[in-house]
Amino acid sequence: MVAKWIEALTGSLEQKKQYKQDKARIEALPEPYATAAKAMHRYFMYYGGVTDGDTLMTMFGDLADLWERAAVDGTPVREIVGDDPVEFAETFAQSYAGQRWIDKERSRLTKAIEDAERKEQG
Repeated sequence: MVAKWIEALTGSLEQKKQYKQDKARIEALPEPYATAAKAMHRYFMYYGGVTDGDTLMTMFGDLADLWERAAVDGTPVREIVGDDPVEFAETFAQSYAGQRWIDKERSRLTKAIEDAERKEQG
């Protein structure tokens, strides 16, 4: 009962545990993969804007999987991200469907314009 109350305030404890595990996987990568994975993880924290915890955990788990596999195979970082790492990161993040922070703001903007239009006509 207490755990459910705490989760209602702070979010899923299981998701926090999974996040820490995925973050530790990224931290444990050999170089140069750790540097690349950490940079992408940081970028996703700003760019991704995913509000659904399950989607976010899947994305971070897949990010760790990607760089672990690259490290095992010895794939050069540029072969993973290509010429434009920003494009790669954004395409990667966009492949995870889910509610994003910007979606709420888009709805808010659309509603505000519709409200203004009604005031204009009324």
